[in-house]
This record gives sequence, structure tokens and C-alpha cells, in this order.
Amino acid sequence: MEAYLYPDFPIDPPAPAGVPSAYWVGPRHLAGDDGRPYDTVADTLADLGWTSLTLVRGRREPDEAPDDRQVLRSIVLHISPDSLRWAQWVLPDEPFHLGNLPVAWQVSARSDSAAPLAQWSAYFTPEIPGEVLGTFLTALDARDQPALPLGGTELVLDAVTAHGWLRDVDQQAVGADDLTFSSHVHLGQVPPLIQDGDPLALVAQAGEAALTGWQAWAEPALGAGYLWAASFSSSAPHDLVAAFADSLSSSAPVLRQVVPESTRDRLLRAPAN
Repeated sequence: MEAYLYPDFPIDPPAPAGVPSAYWVGPRHLAGDDGRPYDTVADTLADLGWTSLTLVRGRREPDEAPDDRQVLRSIVLHISPDSLRWAQWVLPDEPFHLGNLPVAWQVSARSDSAAPLAQWSAYFTPEIPGEVLGTFLTALDARDQPALPLGGTELVLDAVTAHGWLRDVDQQAVGADDLTFSSHVHLGQVPPLIQDGDPLALVAQAGEAALTGWQAWAEPALGAGYLWAASFSSSAPHDLVAAFADSLSSSAPVLRQVVPESTRDRLLRAPAN
């Protein structure tokens, strides 16, 4: 059973003006994104040298002053120096949902700068810890060939079981769960609208075998809704998914000022001062 490291200390006690309270918390797969789903990831991309572009779409009426323009939707696009990989902040668009949660980040890669489409894509909702996405993006940035398959499915399962997660009893070859069975990684059918460069993803008909890809999610309480969800298209390299899974299941605590309401009673915490 999980318990507080310091049960007498609330997660958000009163603090002097201008001095935020912060705590080291764990497990990180339930720690949320600290209320910063964009900034933490964007800082990582900036440190990696990726270029950011803001795309704004709106509506402008005839004879309307520029300051009166109505901005309808906007995204921020981050592009690697070689243009082979990119990450889109798409939450303002809310293009679709995973587990009834809006997608916040879409990460894609291609094998050649002349290729018009991504070879694979990955999607992440809010509340995925920024540290986890940062590890995934750093591993992607380090790849000379970001679309080249490398390793097998065991890489992902080995990453989480090394941190104490358990193989799925019924599907040990394709799934694993944390010790509280609140977070999961599973190789299964790819949800609708997940983009992939495999032509089978475009021509598959109803009733045909669907492509499989890695899916991950957290459901702190059964039937109470998901905290976060992630989906990797079928062509996403297993070693990159393993980097995500390794950071997700890490026992190292993360620094937080804000934690999800649904998991605050399940988090170990210690004051950061």
C-alpha cells in the first residue's frame, strides 16, 4: 500500500507570497504534468536546438482592423535541425481524443526530408509527465535515422519490468502493468486517426486485421476515467517507445508544485526544501 512520506505536510500548504511550494513526488506515472503540459516539453525541444513556429488561424471580416481579428485555433510546430522529426502542440485544435482526453502533443518522424509524409507518429494527452516526454524526445533527437526500426517488442516490456512492473497475466508477450494496476503499456490495435506511413494503414477495410502499435494509459480508479493516454503508430521504433516506457516507470521522484486531484492521495511526497 502506498503512503505519504510526510503525511502531516499537505501537497499545497500556504507559502509566503512569491515563494512557491514544491515537492518531490512519486510514482512519476501518476504525478501529472505539473500544470505545464506545454512549457516543460517546449523547453526540452529548445535545449535540443529545435526551431519553433507558431501557426495561427482565424477569421477576418472585411474592413476589420488587424487588432480585431478573431483567432479561432493555433498550434506550435517544433522542427529538428535536419527536418526529419517534428513535434506539434495541438491542444488548442483538439483534433481528436484518446481515452476521452484531448491530444496535446503529436510527434512524428520521416526517413527522408523529401518524403511528404511521416513514417510514424505518436500522440500524447495532457498529464503525461514532462520528464517522460522529454526523455522520449531526447532519444528521438539522438537517432541518426529516426524512422528506422530498431529492436523488438521485448525492449519495451524489459524497460518497465526492470522497474518492477508486472507482465500482463493473460498477455505476457504484449503488455505490462505497474504494481497498483493503475498504469499500463500494451501492444494492441491502433485507435482510429493515428497516422502511420505503412500503406496498410490507409487501405485496411472493415473486418480486416488492424495494425498494432504501443498504447499506454493511466486509470487511477477503475471506471473513473483516464489520467493520461499515449498512442504510438504501428511503425514507431520499439527502442524509442522503450525510452518512453523506461522514463514512465522510473522510480526516481519528480519535482511538482501541482499534482492531479485524482492521484494526490496515491502519491509519495517529500518537501523539496
